Amino acid sequence: MQRMLFDAEPPIRVERFTRGLLKWIGNKQRIAHEIVAYFPPEFNRYIEPFAGSAAVLGTLAPDRALASDTFRPLIEIWLHVRREPDKVKRWYSSRYHRMIKGDKREEYERVKADYNRSGNPADLLFLCRTCYAGVVRFRQSDGFMSTPCGPHNPMTPDAFASRVDEWHRRISGTDFEVLDFREALARALPGDLVYCDPPYTHSQAILYGAQRFRLRQLLDAIGECKRRGVHVALSIDGVKQSGRKKCHLDIPEGLFEREILIDCGRSMLRRLQMGGQTLEGEVVADRLLLTY
Repeated sequence: MQRMLFDAEPPIRVERFTRGLLKWIGNKQRIAHEIVAYFPPEFNRYIEPFAGSAAVLGTLAPDRALASDTFRPLIEIWLHVRREPDKVKRWYSSRYHRMIKGDKREEYERVKADYNRSGNPADLLFLCRTCYAGVVRFRQSDGFMSTPCGPHNPMTPDAFASRVDEWHRRISGTDFEVLDFREALARALPGDLVYCDPPYTHSQAILYGAQRFRLRQLLDAIGECKRRGVHVALSIDGVKQSGRKKCHLDIPEGLFEREILIDCGRSMLRRLQMGGQTLEGEVVADRLLLTY
């Protein structure tokens, strides 16, 4: 496998897109342009089976795409952004104004309680924008979201509406579905491009779906894609603690042709766990593994 380090020159230059819509743990918004720079120059349909914040999808803005996830409230947010952007703006604005007029943390906890009762996308959207460090985490015991309110002031409705409009344009060619990643990968045809950003084995056990995720199943599905002539890119654990710890993963020999390390900056999950410290010793880097 060809290995490339942080300073390796990417094949192409991609314009950086920083106007993320959802805050989400593992969000690739800051580095999405670096990931896209290693995508094939030509492909048929783009498929992203772990949608999350859709940062790579939004940066790429493909003409034809399928984005999926097993987390229905998340997919419902993206479906509304594509089909009914004005409704999404109203969702956010109504909750924002209640928070600004009342006690910030009390209103946050009220929205969180409403979400935990109903699992609705409108509440999840607002929680993503206002929770601590964008770390959307869930208790294993009951599946309830447990992240506290963040110290920052929420984005204004006008600023958020501007982002909704931009994302509405960028995902206009994308179909969103609630799917298991294996079903999404099984739909990939020769010449398609798949980008996978699954829960990370070494750091994300508290996040939705992570307890049930098995990397071995994903690697098997990627192998099937490669045999069909589908290009696959995978973001996964790389190095932690500012290079002091390399994450071991059991990757089948010959599955990937290239490995690139991409600097992700300081770990936001560790910032939550360590009480907001500056974390100079917690810089992380992801592996970007390519089957081509």
